[in-house]
Amino acid sequence: MLPDRAARPGDRPGPIPAQQPGHTQVITRRFVLGHGVSVSFLLPAAAAAPAPSPHVAARHPAAVPPVPPRILPLVLLDPGHGGKDPGAVGISGTYEKHIALAVAQELRRQLEASGRYRVDLTRSRDVFIPLEDRVGIAQRQGAALFVSMHADALRDRVVRGASVYTLGDTASDAQTAALAQRENAADRFAGPAFRNAPPEVAHILASLVRQETRAGSARLARNVVSELHRDVPLLQNPSRHAGFMVLKAADIPSVLVEMGFMSNREDEAALRRSDHRALVAAAMKRAVDAYFSRGPGGTRMAG
Repeated sequence: MLPDRAARPGDRPGPIPAQQPGHTQVITRRFVLGHGVSVSFLLPAAAAAPAPSPHVAARHPAAVPPVPPRILPLVLLDPGHGGKDPGAVGISGTYEKHIALAVAQELRRQLEASGRYRVDLTRSRDVFIPLEDRVGIAQRQGAALFVSMHADALRDRVVRGASVYTLGDTASDAQTAALAQRENAADRFAGPAFRNAPPEVAHILASLVRQETRAGSARLARNVVSELHRDVPLLQNPSRHAGFMVLKAADIPSVLVEMGFMSNREDEAALRRSDHRALVAAAMKRAVDAYFSRGPGGTRMAG
């Protein structure tokens, strides 16, 4: 604080010197004190700088905190059978387990390429996994959808075409009941504890499936049937239901897709071709897209 000259009437605080390029700005404030004495203060520029104008603020907006990345839904694909369980054996000796894995891998490629989903497989190689373990994998990973993929065989070699199945307390027809029995029998290769449960227990387990999960499964099944119909032959009444053990996740919409019959010469030959498997996978990918384009209640989502 330095004394200056004697103050004159009408004296006001002194001007702020202009800042010179390349120099630190110094702000001077001159005030009139009593007894005709004025003093000057040297202040840092930041202490006296005026607030930025709205135009400057608009050019330099405040930093916005980063938005956390959106977690993509997990689609869990379940190639049927595997390892010591070959599944159905085709007319020319093709194993169902190999067809199921090949289509699952192609569907995984297509889904991941869209950038909209995370995708995993219950098995990515030729190994045996018990049915209840497949359901457990989906539940532990928090899957949003579960798609089990198969290619059945019948004694009647004329029957051909794809079909889609959801969980039901009872079978929709005798052929589906027999199919569910064959698919559930895959666990003859595993421990007996769950398979020996009495029918009453199995009925209770099926009844515990939540209503909204069944509605989601039914909607996904309709989508798959609709999309498959564009490219591949379908079984008569292609949307069916039965007590498939692999569909019993209580909180995950689940379907089982029979992509054709290994017992039919045309179906087996088609499923052995990579171009046909790509068509089947593309149809299922469109069905998954349609499912996620709507909310849990079936209302269309924005975006």
